Amino acid sequence: MRTRTFISWNVNGLRAAVKKGFVAFLKQYQPDVIGLQEIKITDQARDKEEFDFAGYHEYWHPAERPGYSGTAVLTKLAPLAVSQGFPFAEDNEGRIQTLEFEKYYFLNCYFPNANHALSRLSFKEEFNRNFLAYVKQLERKKPVIAGGDFNVAREEIDLARPKENIGQPGFTDEERSWARRFVAHGLVDTFRELQPKKVQYSWWSYRSLARERDIGWRIDYFFVSRSLLDLTADGFILSEVEGSDHCPVGLALKQ
Repeated sequence: MRTRTFISWNVNGLRAAVKKGFVAFLKQYQPDVIGLQEIKITDQARDKEEFDFAGYHEYWHPAERPGYSGTAVLTKLAPLAVSQGFPFAEDNEGRIQTLEFEKYYFLNCYFPNANHALSRLSFKEEFNRNFLAYVKQLERKKPVIAGGDFNVAREEIDLARPKENIGQPGFTDEERSWARRFVAHGLVDTFRELQPKKVQYSWWSYRSLARERDIGWRIDYFFVSRSLLDLTADGFILSEVEGSDHCPVGLALKQ
């Protein structure tokens, strides 16, 4: 039985990532589907670039604000349908993409950051509500794979210094409660399900040599509908891959 590989990566600016070897990464790892977050490029700016993503169908969902947020999906397999944003709520920051395949939906997700003063916490909670409602709506038709930057460390094992970060963006009670709610509603955190005690991170601050010292957070995830768990062959983090303050995370699914 073959497997299909899904990767999610917050590239923190696609043009910068390309200059740092993103195309070589694609050729080396050959993901079947890769969801990118924080592409920071508009349609108009992208038209002036010449990205060489040979062998991939490209689907873009930039933010209205130039140089901010935005998502993109590259896929070897042509989807049955593609939609951008939520069907029932505005998404002018380019945070949600949905690709429908024969047996499941693939969601590329870039969750809001609550911000240091928690000024966007209520916005994020609304986004969380919309996300969960949308997933449950899709699951009436077929299972869901949701990969992306969720901007939350769910449990203490998911960040290097939990006590110092209680109440900080990404580790507030409200955000963690929502991440647990996703699990309670049948979404499986594939990495943690398969490796319950493994300590590995997907994001490091640029400050204080955090990556070199491995003082990081696991805030990038692949969640799947519980019905897909038996087909989940692997959940992994490519912490050796550089080019962003995040590293890629992945999912291998039996076909």
